[in-house]
Amino acid sequence: NGTFAYEQGKNVLQDINLQIRKGEKIAFVGESGSGKSTIVKLLLRFYDVQQGQVLLHGQPVQNYALEPLRSQFAYVPQNACLLSGSIYQNIAMVKPEATEHQIKTAAENAYADEFIRTLSQGYETQVGERGAQLSGGQRQRVAIARAFLKDAPIMIFDEITAALDGESEAKVQQAVERAPEGKTLLMITHRLSAAVSVDRIVVMENGK
Repeated sequence: NGTFAYEQGKNVLQDINLQIRKGEKIAFVGESGSGKSTIVKLLLRFYDVQQGQVLLHGQPVQNYALEPLRSQFAYVPQNACLLSGSIYQNIAMVKPEATEHQIKTAAENAYADEFIRTLSQGYETQVGERGAQLSGGQRQRVAIARAFLKDAPIMIFDEITAALDGESEAKVQQAVERAPEGKTLLMITHRLSAAVSVDRIVVMENGK
């Protein structure tokens, strides 16, 4: 029974009832402004519902400290956040103790390794501020590799192909489909074509 508004009196979500099982792959589809991304913000506790409850493993999310709560999620947004530094550093930042093999395996599973190896400095290539030296599709695949390396139980992909051309979208979609078995996967998209490999599609319309 979750209801949420950014501004009082203007509900973005209205009486939402949804149960997601462990290991399930869910796609949220709907037009812009229908409330898809807001659900993710509530899961990560960027905001709290005004009515109802958000539960994780049967416990209200307010019962968790923020760091343990957010450690349960690997989140890839529409515009991948890369930091100035090498590709290797950008993947490894979520798990500094990771081995080179683990980092490169994550990149291979995200279809990032294939373009990284074509660069003159490979994994040591500098991405520039906000990853400006890479294309949109390349940035997204690096971000997906980082999510795979984090190995969190719940993976969220938020409109990650929205700004890409057809070829880049196909590569990123292939990478998403390589998400490790057993993970709970939440995909937010306005393209039904991106939701072909999920277990269930949740259609959002006007916050319901």
